[in-house]
Amino acid sequence: MKNQILILLAVVLLSACNDTTKSSTTNQPTLADYNVGEKWVWKYKGVTTEGEVRSDGKDTREIVSTEGVLGMTIDKDTILVTEIVKKDDSKTPKYAWPLKVGKKWKYENNWTSQDGTTGSQSQNAEVLSYQEETVEAGTFMAYTIEYKGKTTNSRGYSADEKEVWLYAPAVKNFIKLTQNQGDFLYVEELIEYSKPE
Repeated sequence: MKNQILILLAVVLLSACNDTTKSSTTNQPTLADYNVGEKWVWKYKGVTTEGEVRSDGKDTREIVSTEGVLGMTIDKDTILVTEIVKKDDSKTPKYAWPLKVGKKWKYENNWTSQDGTTGSQSQNAEVLSYQEETVEAGTFMAYTIEYKGKTTNSRGYSADEKEVWLYAPAVKNFIKLTQNQGDFLYVEELIEYSKPE
């Protein structure tokens, strides 16, 4: 009888843990969450349905300090961390904080590429799950956020688009992105994450 009670108690506790995970919420990172020397490395590849590789490489970002002000290096640029953590007052943000399973919102973005092409995205977003996800950099608790919609540009391009982002609070960033856009598949995955002890 004692063993049956212990087993029942273990099942109840495990169920409670699962419920907590599902109902977990995550707020936007703050400046205090970042540390000098923190580093992320992603690998990325974009391929057309015909097998043409349009992009293939690595993206490295690192937190640096210039005269006591934190910045994140992105290629040859450095963006202030205060800009990264600034509250997005848009009614159509990329991430609608706090993140929680079941949350839905509209994401819209207008952009200009280096060659002057302008474009826009309009997507419906939904947080589908919060669970362990494994990528090359390791295993992390992550939100699966699905974006579905359309992307267009000034060159007449228009395509239905589906993106799945895995956002891991522990690394304050996405650990994987899978994007299907017309005849193009793009995948970006975190292969390294480190921070100073």
